[in-house]
Amino acid sequence: MNERRLVIALAGNANVGKSVIFNYLTGLHQHIGNWPGKTVEKAEGTLHFKGYTIDIIDLPGIYSLSTYSIEESISRRYIAVEKPDVAINIVDASVLERNLFFTLQLMELETPMVMALNQVDMAKKKGIQIDVEKLGEMLGIPVVPTIAVKGIGIFKLLEKAIEIVEGKQEAKPRRIKYGDEVEERIGRLTEIVKDTDLPHPPRYIAIKLLEGDEEIEEEVHKVKPNAISAARKLAEELERLHSHSCPTLITSERYQVANCIAREVQKLVPPIRPTFEEKLHNVTTHRITGYLIMVASLLSMF
Repeated sequence: MNERRLVIALAGNANVGKSVIFNYLTGLHQHIGNWPGKTVEKAEGTLHFKGYTIDIIDLPGIYSLSTYSIEESISRRYIAVEKPDVAINIVDASVLERNLFFTLQLMELETPMVMALNQVDMAKKKGIQIDVEKLGEMLGIPVVPTIAVKGIGIFKLLEKAIEIVEGKQEAKPRRIKYGDEVEERIGRLTEIVKDTDLPHPPRYIAIKLLEGDEEIEEEVHKVKPNAISAARKLAEELERLHSHSCPTLITSERYQVANCIAREVQKLVPPIRPTFEEKLHNVTTHRITGYLIMVASLLSMF
């Protein structure tokens, strides 16, 4: 029987353990190159799991799906145009609210998603406990707690991804509702752009037009130029109502939603004190004291 093929994209902020998960999944079966026509590094790898050949694409670590940088543009275009079968959004559990800002933007692209709630052990040490089930319900996607450096939860991510592809797991992100005034303008603009046949979802296009996203404006202008003038008019209405630029207003709305979700699912508990074994591990693996202890141990043998 021939193996079926899947493409999974890893997406998330920088320094959340994305590369650790990529290396754990692909091992030596990976190669590094550049994205076509770009100087940005592209990491790809392959693994075989439960009858599937899975191609893993490690997208650049970014904080937004705007196009202020090459990395952001690459990630957005890959997810919207190449359409991976599943996106795994890696999130640092110890700074959940900050990471959710990117998650909400990823959800607007309506890509089938799994969240890897990484570094849950570090969150507990800081006194942060997260209701994983409730977080999944609020976002409308599976959430898997992971500790990437120990390999905990990694294969559960793959199992969830396969369940999504096979239709056994619902993973269509919920529509995030912003303030009434913003939602009204998004709705009106969505109706205007819904038949543009662009790879991005109509609601996503509407939001980006209100934000003044130049790349989306350029694409929409080719097929429906009147949508640009309509978006600018609606953006001006919001700016008059709130006395802030429309991009700033929508950014603020996203942060407010991220804050509400984080407050709902997070519970502060007494921080966990490290055990003697953990303290010993930290000292012996430290980049300075570790070498000193190793040298002392070798000298003591002689």
